[in-house]
Amino acid sequence: MNALKKSAKSIATVSLSGTLADKLEAAAAAGFEGVEIFEADLLSFDGTPRDVRRMADDLGLRIFMFQPFRDFEGLGPAQFQRNLERAERKFDVMAELGTDLLLLCSNVQPHAQGNPAQLTVELAELARRAARRDVRIAYEALAWGTHVKFWRQAWELVQRVSLPSLGLALDSFHTLALGDSLAGIEYVPSEKIFFVQLADAPKLSLDVLSWSRHYRNFPGQGDFDVVGFTRAVLEAGYTGPLSLEIFNDNFRAGPTRPTALDGLRSLIWVEAEAGRVELPKPPELGGVEFVEFAVDAPTGLALGQYLMAMGFVQAGKHRSKAVTLYRLGEVNIVLNAEPDSAASEHFVLHGPSVCALALKVDDVPRTLARAQALLCPTWAERTGPGEHRIPAVREPDGTLLYLVDEAASRQMWGKDFDLAGPVQAEAGVTPRIDHVAQALNPGSMDRFILFYRTLFDLAPEPAIDYADRFGLVRSRAMENASGSVRIPLNISESPATETARFVAAGAGAGVHHIAVAIPDLQAATARAAQAGLAPVSIPMNYYEDLEARFALDDVQLREMRRHGILYDHDTGGDFFHAYLPHFAERFFFEFVERHGYQGYGASNASIRLAAMARKLSAA
Repeated sequence: MNALKKSAKSIATVSLSGTLADKLEAAAAAGFEGVEIFEADLLSFDGTPRDVRRMADDLGLRIFMFQPFRDFEGLGPAQFQRNLERAERKFDVMAELGTDLLLLCSNVQPHAQGNPAQLTVELAELARRAARRDVRIAYEALAWGTHVKFWRQAWELVQRVSLPSLGLALDSFHTLALGDSLAGIEYVPSEKIFFVQLADAPKLSLDVLSWSRHYRNFPGQGDFDVVGFTRAVLEAGYTGPLSLEIFNDNFRAGPTRPTALDGLRSLIWVEAEAGRVELPKPPELGGVEFVEFAVDAPTGLALGQYLMAMGFVQAGKHRSKAVTLYRLGEVNIVLNAEPDSAASEHFVLHGPSVCALALKVDDVPRTLARAQALLCPTWAERTGPGEHRIPAVREPDGTLLYLVDEAASRQMWGKDFDLAGPVQAEAGVTPRIDHVAQALNPGSMDRFILFYRTLFDLAPEPAIDYADRFGLVRSRAMENASGSVRIPLNISESPATETARFVAAGAGAGVHHIAVAIPDLQAATARAAQAGLAPVSIPMNYYEDLEARFALDDVQLREMRRHGILYDHDTGGDFFHAYLPHFAERFFFEFVERHGYQGYGASNASIRLAAMARKLSAA
């Protein structure tokens, strides 16, 4: 299945950082079939429009549209004549660029007139002139237009003009940001839909112009129903390109080629979700099979002691590599000190840190096929004779995500490791990984959201901002429907927050902490304390506040304080959690006990941050 075969894929040059040449090269390298040339990019280019056309031709790119043409209609007779002259010059540029489509935005000037008869006359004259030059005009209703802000208003004028050279440009942001939809688009002749631009965005309480100019993102990264918008326009019979027009401060400052690749991935995904093409189904996820740490020999010994203080046991050693397995219930932690391996390369760059996760999936080949269709890089570690091969995909930061099905889970540990014997499980609920939190580089959260959403069908929870002592941290969790995989993503623009310091210390993004779900949190924290790994101490003030806010009895509160246990509650139930000290001032572990609670204890974040900072200062 070739996901690019149905609708041509395009991107506006304004969506990418760099020079015009950089943008065209990145679009071509990603696999786009064409671009929209943004006028500002052309004006800053040291060459002619014909040179741009040659560059695009050499790269195999079509120039689908030139844009934008602003503030044309409703400004009175004298300005109308000047605007017609402006249009003729744009037609000249289009001829050199080799495109026949011009985007005309509805007028946003406060003094623009809105008389439909006048607008019809002016748009008709523009359309006639365009026809004489063998070009077309795609009229777009800007969400902040003075008189034309809804697509139906633009369509009414296109109908009144009734000339083949004037049609509609539909932009998902301009429609969805106003709370509008494409209801009724089925009555628009498909040949009158000249162009479709797609953009997502987070839901914000912001004026629509600022919202559009700074916070658009790719389909799947925001909160808009871009899938529904795309489905409606395709069902209406539109057969032209699907194009991205994104105004985003982080994109404009980010790396050009990865951003372009994300853009194409988003279009492949949204087209499939809209029903135009089929992708292999997302995997059914069963949780985290293992977490792999990159270590050297001394660090591996120290981390092994830390894990055993948590309650893990050394469950086995790899038959041919310097790899050790630790287990606690269903939690498998692998310490990889093998020289000349992906883990050793990771260790050199990042120090002791998580270099890979393994997800339990129902169908590995189907998951790999989906990853390849979505342009996600896959990877396979070299294996020794008879060793189990575990395929993987790479996260945006390069971290490996291994894919393990049920059969592999049963076979690989006994096949690859000399196991110490079965680990005696305690009665009741078996410990398992509750969530794996990642700290990201500034400006990269949208990229991770797109990766997890498109490949694994994880849904983003609403973003939460919490206060570090030295700035704000934004957190957004990705979860599957069953809750078996939870991945909170944390990001901070302030260089002094704990999240930012983690990223700086590890030379990039990575797993910040791992939460282990424990059936008896008090018993687990008591055992860890006896082994020399007492949870981080929480101030008395916190527990006095808990007593005032929640109906917790005195005995329970005393035990919670003694074991450093924090508490939260939501409509689903109760949540108890405790934090263990950092390992080597890097990552840390958390014990959690859930009773129907769905969150992550965000209300306790500032308490935890301050407590852990004190612990680090005292170390």
